Amino acid sequence: MTEKIGVLGKKPPQCTGVERVVNVSLPTVYGNFQAVGYLDHDRGDEQVALVYGEIGTDDVLTRLHSECLTGDAFGSQHCECGDQLASALRAVAAEGRGIVVYLRGHEGRGIGLLAKLRAMALQAEGLDTVEANLALGLPVDARDYGVAAEILHDLGVNSVRLMSNNPRKREALLRHGIQVAETVPLLIPPSENNITYLRTKRERMDHHLPHLDAMAHLS
Repeated sequence: MTEKIGVLGKKPPQCTGVERVVNVSLPTVYGNFQAVGYLDHDRGDEQVALVYGEIGTDDVLTRLHSECLTGDAFGSQHCECGDQLASALRAVAAEGRGIVVYLRGHEGRGIGLLAKLRAMALQAEGLDTVEANLALGLPVDARDYGVAAEILHDLGVNSVRLMSNNPRKREALLRHGIQVAETVPLLIPPSENNITYLRTKRERMDHHLPHLDAMAHLS
């Protein structure tokens, strides 16, 4: 991958894969990160990795965070995404080194923003998150983590301590040649608005959410 600094031009037809485009300092409320921007030529998505400190190559604390406009930007309590993103950024800064790969094109587990909102409307009528996607004729989870693995390879990472409750992320990284030294739980206290959603993720999508057992009082 060759780094190009500047404005993106039209993609030459032979370009494939992920290309590093820019690296810039990004001061945040969590600490001073480097924002490393990439272009996924295959899908046309613009991606970014937030890198903190001298990350090294092994056992790098890492979060693969799927884009969620409603949770990340609007503070939606329908999911726990915004809290997970904030927790991951704080954890990386506290560690002194690490990466948060923010994955565009993953909205609604890959079905897109408008379809996600339609699925949310069906959930308000009584369907769970899996049933809602299927009722719309859409996959339950259409996300692909190959681009995340390519970004990690480009950053020189061999193995990660993966902040995730989703076993499919670990499996995907292993398939793409990134070793997972440890899975670090990223457990957010549930609310009345998202407890059903979280239970569905545990019971039907195999997410590891043991803290839900203590929340029987939530409807």
